[in-house]
Amino acid sequence: MTDFLVRARGLTRRYPIPRQSLFERLTHTTALEDADLDVRAGSALGIIGESGSGKSTLVRLLLALDVPTAGTVEFDGRPVDAAARADSLHWLRRETGIVFQDPYASLDPRMSVGRIIGEPLWALGIEGDRRERVREVLEEVGLEPEMAERFPHEFSGGQRQRIAIARAVVHRPKLLVGDEPLSALDVTVRAQILELLRELRVRDRLTLILVSHDIGVVQNLCDEVIVMKDGRIVEEGPTEKVLMQPQVAYTRRLLASIPVIDPGSP
Repeated sequence: MTDFLVRARGLTRRYPIPRQSLFERLTHTTALEDADLDVRAGSALGIIGESGSGKSTLVRLLLALDVPTAGTVEFDGRPVDAAARADSLHWLRRETGIVFQDPYASLDPRMSVGRIIGEPLWALGIEGDRRERVREVLEEVGLEPEMAERFPHEFSGGQRQRIAIARAVVHRPKLLVGDEPLSALDVTVRAQILELLRELRVRDRLTLILVSHDIGVVQNLCDEVIVMKDGRIVEEGPTEKVLMQPQVAYTRRLLASIPVIDPGSP
């Protein structure tokens, strides 16, 4: 057992650029370059940066949803081999959950809510009363247990994201990852989901990694933050220190770009 739930060293991901002819030299584009990362168990880490900065690539590599070009990942002291067979990664899937940006696209419209939420329990072979666990987690995310019989199109955007969160935590993972989980929601619903994430983190002692364009969300929810630019981590540290006393010019520009409403304007 280690104090760090997730550790990455030298994590790099390059993608080949298709050649236009047989005689053209093979080239690559770099999505992530030489990233080192430590996520302490029980902490909440925010990842911020502009679109294309490598945030989602980093998360995918940490969860073994993609194979790194170079570098290593450890989860709870155990090496993660993203190139291994899918069934040999069941242990990692058991310990992790992810919530994606779009609650409309991430839920299968042909499946009932109960089947959607319960899918990790069946896929991972988790023992116990699975239907009762689905009903239980629906209540935990602020929905009625009877909603398990309904389908995604019958719910609002905020409710769908609650369903997505329920699916991500139904198997009681140690790590919850949110890849822009609030950006597709309106302001009022966003505040409700933010509060739900905060409650789940405290109650279930979750470690949280949150990718977000919304620096205010990161400031409210995360203990630590990393700033990414062009596939590299350019600044990291306690959230308050990084956001209030940024050390690099890019972070200062990123913070300066946040819209501010003038209280004296009509």
